[in-house]
Amino acid sequence: MRILLVNQYYPPDTSATANIARAVVETLAERHQVTVLAGRPSYDPTEYHPFYFMKTETNGAVRVRRVGSTAFPRHRMTRRVSNYLSYLSLAVPAGLSTGADLVMSMTDPPIAGLLGAGIARSRGLPFVYNIRDMYPDMAVGGEIVGKGPLVDRWEKMHRWALRQASRVIVLGDDMRERVASKGIDPGRIVVVRDGAVLAEPVSPDGHPAAAAIREGYRFVALHAGNLGFYGAWKTLVDAARQLQDEGVGLVFVGGGAQRARVDELAGGMRGVRLLPFRPAAEIPYVLAAADVHVITVRRGLEGVVVPSKLYGILAAGRPILAVAPEKSDVARIVTAAGCGLVADPDDPAAVVAAIRELQANPERLREMGRKAREKAREFDRGEQLRLLLEIVEQAN
Repeated sequence: MRILLVNQYYPPDTSATANIARAVVETLAERHQVTVLAGRPSYDPTEYHPFYFMKTETNGAVRVRRVGSTAFPRHRMTRRVSNYLSYLSLAVPAGLSTGADLVMSMTDPPIAGLLGAGIARSRGLPFVYNIRDMYPDMAVGGEIVGKGPLVDRWEKMHRWALRQASRVIVLGDDMRERVASKGIDPGRIVVVRDGAVLAEPVSPDGHPAAAAIREGYRFVALHAGNLGFYGAWKTLVDAARQLQDEGVGLVFVGGGAQRARVDELAGGMRGVRLLPFRPAAEIPYVLAAADVHVITVRRGLEGVVVPSKLYGILAAGRPILAVAPEKSDVARIVTAAGCGLVADPDDPAAVVAAIRELQANPERLREMGRKAREKAREFDRGEQLRLLLEIVEQAN
């Protein structure tokens, strides 16, 4: 089968979606020919591409067609939008002229699903929609845009794209419920989780990445990953302010659109530390450095964003504090597995109480870590990718 995958970001882009796209493509290419319709690298790429109208790269059963979209750094929204729009305008003719038996879309840019559905519909091909983040729900819930006629139109077009899909692949049960609430047949919605590679956990002792995280704190609550629009950042910082005299540190490792806001909220207080992303080889030591990992989802965004970092934390055997609504996927998993606690994302006092409870019970923390590692076996990345492969083959 010839599969056309539509997603702007693909390595050497370094976004989470680009890395997942590569893993998906490599799995599909075990049995099929895959063409990736991507743009010029622009998401903190590991290599620079000069301008071209179209460039094709071939590696075995995988072909990457890159259209000459703008490649501005992503940190300014106007320039990111330019990257999106130029990609979309060039990807339409490229997608219509690419040989394929099935079209699959991810969600970079946010209306990539519309592009994939349109290409599939115009060519009479089956369409698989792999939703990474739910738009326009994410844009509205994250206060990126306000409600209005344009958002209403976007939502209408998104529901059209969902109806075109013979299979809608989502990241969690809460996302499946949200898609079904849009009038989509639940029988066409399938959960495939990102999962994690189940390597053996490492010891953080003596590693500089772990030392930078723990220095000066007796107990560390760590948020490692993107600081996006989805998090309850004010709640976390307010909780850290109440805990800083107790030797507790809230440490953020990473960047993102809300990093500057988190820094401003913290105002230089000693109970909060912001550190940059670490190289991929050091991630196991970052994961091992925390007493508890924080995963946060703002109320109203459950089913809109499903944090994939959950699985790496489980695989590392670390306890989790889910600062998220109880119906969110992360809260459900943490509760069912007994591998952490859940706190109201609107209530700093609930976060403070949870951290104090964990700090006071080291034996319970160790047991939560053991249960996390045990739960991770249900989310082996290889098994999840094989499930996705089966779903795509059934959709043809």
